[in-house]
Order: sequence, then C-alpha cells, then structure tokens
Amino acid sequence: MSVPLLDLTEQYATIAEPVMEAIREIVESQRFILGAPVEQLEREITELLGVRHAIGCASGTDALLLALRAFDVGAGTEVVTSPFTFFATAGAIHNVGARPVFADIDPETFNLDPAAAEVAVTDRTGAVIPVHLFGQMADMPAFRALGDKFELPVIEDAAQAIGAKMTTREGTVITTGTLGDVCAFSFFPTKNLGAFGDAGMMVTNSVETAARLARLRVHGGVQMYHHEEVGYNSRLDALQAVVLSVKLPHLEGWSDARRRNAAFYDGALADIAEVVTPVIAPGNESIFNQYTIRVLDGQRDALKAALQQAGIGSGVYYPVPLHLQECFSYLGYREGDFPVSEQACREVLSLPVFPELTQAHLEEVASAIRKFFQG
Repeated sequence: MSVPLLDLTEQYATIAEPVMEAIREIVESQRFILGAPVEQLEREITELLGVRHAIGCASGTDALLLALRAFDVGAGTEVVTSPFTFFATAGAIHNVGARPVFADIDPETFNLDPAAAEVAVTDRTGAVIPVHLFGQMADMPAFRALGDKFELPVIEDAAQAIGAKMTTREGTVITTGTLGDVCAFSFFPTKNLGAFGDAGMMVTNSVETAARLARLRVHGGVQMYHHEEVGYNSRLDALQAVVLSVKLPHLEGWSDARRRNAAFYDGALADIAEVVTPVIAPGNESIFNQYTIRVLDGQRDALKAALQQAGIGSGVYYPVPLHLQECFSYLGYREGDFPVSEQACREVLSLPVFPELTQAHLEEVASAIRKFFQG
C-alpha cells in the first residue's frame, strides 16, 4: 500500500464546492488585493487565537521580515533564534540587515532552549525569535520573561503551529500569538491551515505595532501615494483569504485527527529501541504539523530508503542546521557549536500524519518500520 507523506487532494474534495464558490465570487468582483475578504479573515484569526489584531501579508517569510522591521531591527543589531528550523527564520533576520545569532535547542521538543537563548543575548540584541517547531509551542512564558528582562521584542515564529496551546503551571491556557510582541504565521499549502499558494499573517496585541505592520505591508504608507517610510509589497490576496476562511472552521477537526494519528504511532512504535517518538512538553497540545521521530544508531537514512522502497513517504526536516549553511559561513560558526541541533539533523525523520490517513495507512507505516528494525 502506498502512503504519501502528504496528500491534499482528499482534503480538497471535502471542501471543493464552497471553496470554488468563494473563488468565483472574488473573480466576478475583480477585486483581488486586500479588501473585505482579507479583513474578514483577519477578524476570524483574532477570534481563533484570542488576540487583538491580525494583519495579513504575502507569506510566512514576509510576516517575520515585517515583524522585525516593525521593531526597527536592522544593521548593527543581532537576533537570537534557533539553528534547527526552516531557513526563513534566519533568512528574514539577514534580509533586514541584522545578524542571526543562534542558540541550541531542547533535545526533547526540538524547540529553542530559553536558557541557551538568554546566554546568547548581548547589548547588540534587537529581538528574540522562538520557533514553535513541528506544531508544538516553545516555552513562551520563559521567552516572555526573557524579553521583559532585557527589554527585547519577542517575535514568535508559529509558521507550523497555528492553534497550538499550552497550559501554564498556573493553569492559564495560552495559544500561539498571545505572549509574543508579534507572532508570524504561514499559510503555505502544506500547513494545517494552508492556502492555495503563499500567504501569511501577523498577530499582535499592540495597536501601535499593528498599525505599523499594516503600513509596512503596503510600501510604508496608509494613504495611497503617500509614504511615511519605505515598506514592502506584501499584501494578502483576496483569493487566498477566502480559501482560508472556508478552511478555518475545519482546522480544529483536522488538528484533532493529526493528534489521533500521532497517538497511534506513539503506541505502535513505543517498543522499538532505535526509535524515539515525539516528546510533547507537559501542558502542551501540539497540532502535529509534522510527526517527527528520532532514529538512533545512524540508521535514519537507511530507514528512509526502506520506507521509500515500500512506497511510504517520509521527510527530513532539517538535514543541515542553519549555522552550517554555506550562505551563513560569514557568521563564523563551526561544526560542534550547537551539538543538540546537529544531532537532531542526523536523526530526525517525519512520518505521514495528515488528517485523511486511514487506519490501514497508519498500520502500513508502523509495520514497515517494525519490519526494518526486526529484519
């Protein structure tokens, strides 16, 4: 039985009619940029997350870049973040003229370690970007405390974690976007909430920050042809907004299905000594954008090849940590600087976890893994 890493066609089949009707209305209106559909989606996102302001933009990458610009992070400043994440996190830092400064990750959750991040803060630090990797929130109470201690903006990279939750030690439930100064989301098609192309969103509880983000996304001006500063062309298309609005009511159910699939793998793979299943921190509720195992004893690539031979998709997110990427060689990092991240790059393997997987699919994946290790 073939099992792809991700198949969006079945999801589309369940929402095809309302999606195409919404797209048809936009095409007939011939109003494609920003406007009422984007404003509606922004309201829906604020209600989902419990934040005050949402500002749509062209991509998750732009959401990070605009957030940095909103706090005047640029030349002469540093931004502390994780070396174990998608390239856009550090790429946005570089593209505003700032310097990425990396700190190692927690070996269990793969998220940026708050203690390591604090050690990396200097008098040149302009912001900290914790990443909510694979659908699980980073330790946001700790990062909020770090930001307050050093008077630094905390920018959440929640590209993979819309709707993820955490219950604090005090019993307070927080979601992605509620503790950071700005939180960036990606609606890339493969995300739990995916558009039909690139799309992104920024959320904040600050009216001043929201106003600046909204200005920066349209060339730095509120009134047409009048520009208070130099901004960007990073507007959210109305077509993408209506697709996301149709999908949004399904998000919780889709994430629940991912959690059920993850729970099956947890049980089915629990007794394989060479496999470490995902660790969800106490109080956290992951949305499992990825279900990522560790494969020990140098067997990750061999397992991946065996799964491919069996018709089962898998992915390595990520094979090379950011501090060892060629384009960041100017930063001066060397192999061994962040050993936990480097080890993760050698061991991680993501398995199919999308909501439409059947029980037979799940059993096929687990059976193939067991067969590999049992010979």
